[in-house]
Amino acid sequence: MSCDYGKIGKHFMSSVFALVDCNNFYVSCERVFNPKLVGRPVIVLSNNDGCAVARSNEAKALGIKMAVPVFQIKDLIKHNKVQVYSSNYALYGDMSQRVMQTLTQFTPDLEIYSIDEAFLDLAGCKRINLTEYGRNIKTTVEKWTGIPVSVGIAGTKTLAKIANHLAKKSKKANGVLDLTTAKYMDQALAAVAVGEVWGVGRKYAGFLKANGIDNALQLRDADDNFIKKKMGIVGLRLLNELRGISCYPIEQSPPRRKSVTVSRTFKKAIASLDELLEAVAAYVSTGAEKLRQENSVAGVLIVYVMTNRFKDDYYYNSVTLKLPVQTNDTSELIGYAREGLRGIYKKGGQYKKTGILLHDLGPETLVQANFFDTVDRNRSKKLMQAVDAINCEMGSGAIKYGAVGVGRNQSWKTAFNQRSRSYTTHWDHLLEVT
Repeated sequence: MSCDYGKIGKHFMSSVFALVDCNNFYVSCERVFNPKLVGRPVIVLSNNDGCAVARSNEAKALGIKMAVPVFQIKDLIKHNKVQVYSSNYALYGDMSQRVMQTLTQFTPDLEIYSIDEAFLDLAGCKRINLTEYGRNIKTTVEKWTGIPVSVGIAGTKTLAKIANHLAKKSKKANGVLDLTTAKYMDQALAAVAVGEVWGVGRKYAGFLKANGIDNALQLRDADDNFIKKKMGIVGLRLLNELRGISCYPIEQSPPRRKSVTVSRTFKKAIASLDELLEAVAAYVSTGAEKLRQENSVAGVLIVYVMTNRFKDDYYYNSVTLKLPVQTNDTSELIGYAREGLRGIYKKGGQYKKTGILLHDLGPETLVQANFFDTVDRNRSKKLMQAVDAINCEMGSGAIKYGAVGVGRNQSWKTAFNQRSRSYTTHWDHLLEVT
């Protein structure tokens, strides 16, 4: 079953969106390669194995909350034999790519909203049974990738989000819900708390509840002027979306980001300048790679350090460096970052975090030259292309700068003590069939 865009002509039709959301994505990725985890409580932890950032339904049923520090639930984990894993971002990123590639089979217009969510434009599918089409999407993704998904279908992105939210919770929907017709719309909106509506944050949710608006239905029927006064034009667009008037089209080319930030909190405090220099160099390497992936360059580099903010000798400092020429060259940015860090480093400090921010971004094709520039920009570009190509082929970090250090036990590195294997991105970690 496929959508017939040629015969229907989607520009003559009202909008139809599907939101495909991977269920408990990080946990689901772990289960694909370890089926013994199915049906058992599983949690995945944040950097440095600090907090629970993904939970299986079984773990949620035990009362494990999102972002709860793992040390607070040690007894719960032990008594209920909860399976605990460190985040495996290489695996999750690769599995996400496979899911998104699968979704392109169902429509040429797709917006990757996050690592585990995508909006699909299904306007060309209006003449077919959308529930059946949603089930086809769900079945195909699970069959091809092993990742279970939920599908919400509606006339706007906001309503598709609501449909997806209900599809996850309703046994009758069984993972797929079509809200393109108004038959059950009021009932569906009434079942969704106002704080669960896409675009309503904690602050606005508190305000709306204080004024008697507790669910999505009441928000849809709210007075326009009242909402506009508090939430502005964004609030009015939200009302229109809830009323079935599409305000947000599919974004296949997302806007260029305004900045790139890379930072980490250390598992243990660091006092050594050399170790901080290595950490900053590693973060700059990651940030510069992100710039090149988006064909961007940065004109401003910010470096900062901080100690434990809960202690009396708390210290925070940052330095902003205006670069002579916008660049995405790793070695050049590392040089500036190390220079900046030396200027703000305070001897004797026990540092818990450092990071970099690349700002004043622009396209690499429109770099303003500098008369006094001594860098061979053409050579720099070719070198970065070669490094990226090798790392893409051989794996991240196959080629790296000496400034990031070569030791295996570097204390600034993020701890992943319970990480699973890189089943899809490392030759030595491939599953073996015996």
